Amino acid sequence: MSVLRSFVDSVRSGAIEVIDLTAPLSAETPILQLPEPFGNTIPFRLEEISRYDDRGPGWYWNDIHTGEHTGTHFDAPVHWVTGRDGQDVSQVPARSLIAPAVVLDFTAEASKDPDFLLQIDHVKEWERANGPLPDGGWLLYRTGWDTRSGDQAAFLNADETGPHTPGVSVECARWLAAETPILGIGVETVGTDAGAAHSFDPAFPCHSFLLGAGKYGLTQLRNIDRLPVTGAVVVAPPLPIVGGSGSPVRVLALVER
Repeated sequence: MSVLRSFVDSVRSGAIEVIDLTAPLSAETPILQLPEPFGNTIPFRLEEISRYDDRGPGWYWNDIHTGEHTGTHFDAPVHWVTGRDGQDVSQVPARSLIAPAVVLDFTAEASKDPDFLLQIDHVKEWERANGPLPDGGWLLYRTGWDTRSGDQAAFLNADETGPHTPGVSVECARWLAAETPILGIGVETVGTDAGAAHSFDPAFPCHSFLLGAGKYGLTQLRNIDRLPVTGAVVVAPPLPIVGGSGSPVRVLALVER
């Protein structure tokens, strides 16, 4: 039997489970809120063209109004100034869109401290227990933040000092970008950086270092808790928007059962 036929049969039989890591995309999907004078993305919106009526008696369709970085989405290197000469989302190689993934779970820590930051020692301790980070694979950073994704205020968790959501320290982001073989990082929060990352040096280090190194980001993931620590494969094909800095994406994980 061919490899592809075996794969399809395994999916159909349930020997390989397909787990959707994507948040539904709607007008209620939480979006990033930047302070003035910075520009902000728009909420997702459908604009009806026709629905089995005089505008089109046999069909229903809509125009889509949204931002590249709304909901579960893919960050391409050109999204950040440090990657301005890198790939736009249409230039990401197709082979990079199917990759192994590992899960680092810091839900307990983030539940106690919404400003929790992943450190280099956390990752090295994980590697001692589970093996090296995957070459050309995703580091999926679980914090339990997806449980807040139905409520914009709870999801952004902002007060007068700004948002408070877990993320990655400056030193760890620099190390992940320069010293590890990962393809990119995936998170449950609105962006790959911590809520307080605007005050870091440099600001937004995951964006700055990882995208600057030609790596990628996945955000607003769900159901990471259903994945094994190692062994999953992630399929994350964004729309090939020419010149685009990112794209909404349907992220699927394949897990052997």
